[in-house]
Amino acid sequence: MEVDEDGFIQEPDKWNKEVAEDIAKTENAYPMSEDHWKLVNYLREYYLKFEIAPAVRMVCKQTGFDLKTIYKMFPGGPAKGACKVAGLPKPTGCV
Repeated sequence: MEVDEDGFIQEPDKWNKEVAEDIAKTENAYPMSEDHWKLVNYLREYYLKFEIAPAVRMVCKQTGFDLKTIYKMFPGGPAKGACKVAGLPKPTGCV
């Protein structure tokens, strides 16, 4: 699967559970728990609806996870780690 220089997949439509788990291993977010999947699925649903990654504040509000919890699940954070595992393109402003 083709990825950019930061490891974000270039064809989000080719994303699947196995791809997510492979990326999660590189992001120190493996094994993925039910909470990991809750966050990943929310990010994907939001992206598919609005064609943009949700703001961190919205992610916290809609999933019920505080930022500290998200960083525990995805050490790379909500933008770099979680969005990457969810198969989203690199979020705007993500460095």
